Amino acid sequence: MRYLTKKRLAALTVGALVALASWAPARAHTARPVADSVCDIPWTKSTYQLKRLIKCAAHRWRVPGGANKALRVARCESGFDPDAKGGGNGGVYQQRLVYWPGRAKHYGFKGWSVYNGRANVIVSIRMAHAGGWSPWSCA
Repeated sequence: MRYLTKKRLAALTVGALVALASWAPARAHTARPVADSVCDIPWTKSTYQLKRLIKCAAHRWRVPGGANKALRVARCESGFDPDAKGGGNGGVYQQRLVYWPGRAKHYGFKGWSVYNGRANVIVSIRMAHAGGWSPWSCA
């Protein structure tokens, strides 16, 4: 009967890892980023779809006050208009334009426009999840 020595065990472990790596799906490197696949609601500029996205994101990242609070803030900030502009702010949640590139990158939307409703909503909801609604004047 054979006993596993440390050397044999190490060889088996390496072999198992190589086998698992070769088994991985071929398209793994082309998968969509998590931020882009969460709340996979077809994006249009309709208020209905935007509200669905806000509700989904608020449930996914649990924000203070829940989905109703998230909807109230978006209504107050922009009237649910992804193209809203004013005072150096933009988008559904009126993100500060100077801070947007860093925030978008941090939350998985590097290079996305502040006026893209999907990016603006998910970045804003994740910010509210992490630190509350205090950055928004409508909160």
